[in-house]
Amino acid sequence: MSKRTGLPRPTTGPAELEHGPAVPAVRARMTGQQRRSQLIGIGRALFAARGLDGTTIEEIAATAGVSKPVIYEHFGSKEGLYRQVVETEFRILLDSITEALSTEAKPRVLVERAALALLGYIEDRTDGFRILMRDAPPSQPEGAFSTLLSHVTARVEHLLSDEFARRGFSAADGGMYAQMLVGMVAMTGQWWLDSRQPDKRAVAAHLVNLAWNGLTGLQKEPELRSET
Repeated sequence: MSKRTGLPRPTTGPAELEHGPAVPAVRARMTGQQRRSQLIGIGRALFAARGLDGTTIEEIAATAGVSKPVIYEHFGSKEGLYRQVVETEFRILLDSITEALSTEAKPRVLVERAALALLGYIEDRTDGFRILMRDAPPSQPEGAFSTLLSHVTARVEHLLSDEFARRGFSAADGGMYAQMLVGMVAMTGQWWLDSRQPDKRAVAAHLVNLAWNGLTGLQKEPELRSET
């Protein structure tokens, strides 16, 4: 109350009198697709760090700043979110390797590209690779990474079978050698996930050095030299 006028004192300051009362900032509402992408990203980080069983739906919701029903609305359950994360990472990696093997090039160059595609994925999407290697979602009981390697091996088998036939080897052996080659690259990738030394191009060069120089010296009918 003003002693001079007997009227209530104004509750607004000079700035508010000039510009009007302050209006609280309104946060932009996410679209359904934006929210879905946000939850997949948050789920990927938490699942990579703690696994499916070690991550709770409450933790996902709190990190995203939403209520649990929002997650249920988009994915049905924590397992549904996990399945979507795995399928997203699976497709990204498979597409990358498939593209590397699909371009016309000499076999050695294709091996280089495939190795770099895997190592590049590990470097850029480390959380995704940890998830692919860890738990098997219900849709892929044999394991996401094993399923992916089967797809890649089938592609490599086709390439090796043609190369073997051209060199006078048995084309039927291409499948067996494809398993060996893909397994070698995959195991090296798992090791490099934590090592990160040397850099990916050096690792790819060493992989191809072993694979290709070994392939160029193949014998048509190899025999073990150790006694049985």
